[in-house]
Amino acid sequence: MQDNNHQRRSSVAFIAGVIAAVLATGGGAAWWALNNLTQSPQTTSPNPTESPVNQESSTQQRGAIYWLDTTGDRLKLKSSPVIAQKSLTAEEVLRTALEGLLSGSNTENESTTIPPNTKLLSLKLDKEGVHLNLSSEFTTGGGSASMTGRLAQLLYTATSLEPKAKVWLSVDGKPLDVLGGEGLMIEQPMTRQWFEENFEL
Repeated sequence: MQDNNHQRRSSVAFIAGVIAAVLATGGGAAWWALNNLTQSPQTTSPNPTESPVNQESSTQQRGAIYWLDTTGDRLKLKSSPVIAQKSLTAEEVLRTALEGLLSGSNTENESTTIPPNTKLLSLKLDKEGVHLNLSSEFTTGGGSASMTGRLAQLLYTATSLEPKAKVWLSVDGKPLDVLGGEGLMIEQPMTRQWFEENFEL
């Protein structure tokens, strides 16, 4: 009888140890995913308008597309969540968001100053940040407000997974130094903090 009780206590202790190990591992993975892939895209954004999110078991909010809200007397950034499969990589999620941005919006009060037919030629994520290469259409048409708006849309969408990320922007393979005839000076790499310190929508 004592042997049976000893075996039962040993089994319970072993199972408890296994459960604790699984919970610790799962907790660490959940923390990493929360801090690296689902960080709120609204962090540090200038005057964003929140959008509701409906999540399903196989998907989650991962990043956002930033449009321009024209309902008031000045432009404001308005985020629209990207609902993506959990299995997608961060690069795949950003590609989805950026291609959605360049395709334009059909929703009322969500406008864009990015010229039609602007294409995402390449996208690369590495330890330095986000590297974008757009087609030359991105630099055409519009005045300073249009240029500032499109730069904000692109930058905030590209950093929607990690608001503090650095972004390098090229057009037709060449680093962009000046945007448009209005001569907006572009810093490489760009950050949200740099934009907020130098531009106003």
